[in-house]
Amino acid sequence: MDVRWEECGWERLAPGVGRRRLPGWDATVGLVAGAAAALLYDTGSTVREGEAIRAQVAALLGEDRRVTHIALSHAHFDHVLGTAAFPEAQVYGAVGLADLLAGGAGLYESAVHHGVSEAEATEAVDLLVRPGHAVSGSLTLDLGGRQVTLANAGPGHSAHDLALLVPASPPVLFCGDLVEESGEPQAGPDAIPARWPAALDRLLALGGANAVYVPGHGAVVDAAFVRAQRDALAARFGVS
Repeated sequence: MDVRWEECGWERLAPGVGRRRLPGWDATVGLVAGAAAALLYDTGSTVREGEAIRAQVAALLGEDRRVTHIALSHAHFDHVLGTAAFPEAQVYGAVGLADLLAGGAGLYESAVHHGVSEAEATEAVDLLVRPGHAVSGSLTLDLGGRQVTLANAGPGHSAHDLALLVPASPPVLFCGDLVEESGEPQAGPDAIPARWPAALDRLLALGGANAVYVPGHGAVVDAAFVRAQRDALAARFGVS
């Protein structure tokens, strides 16, 4: 299985763990495969993109394997609008995310503003999937011979930032947009800047000094990068 990650356009991060940087906005989707289940971290910006990810997962894991769990890092369009392509999956989000998505969260407007066609944005919002499982604090899932931890690490980039820790050698921590490498971290109107540095402190405590940190956008980084970004955000927003 693992030898096929790069062949399928994915970056292998550990045995049974990888990610893909999607075209357009360079958003990351992550995949963790256990013996009995597979978890996808984020789902892309349209239903069509979600369907393409589903096909790639089948190529990686085999046609008889499905995504059984989805973890949504936060409510922005480029991370959640592909979820409808996985109707059999259990969907997890930080507590409060389901209620936010129930109101639309401005997803249609944001998607169209950033270049998604009106037809695809309409389809994705009409089929929008809200998390059925809320994570408050942390939650450990058993994927069959492999346990992963979902952690409500925010608020920061948004009010509902969910991280994913995969124990490995070294550990792999999917950070969502709490960490960005390909550009300066984006603080939109739903960001909570005063609490963002503390969220990065939580990520560093969760992952540890030797972890591989996977940003929501950009190349994988180390703890030193996250710490430097934490300090830059604290200076930028005038918090300690």
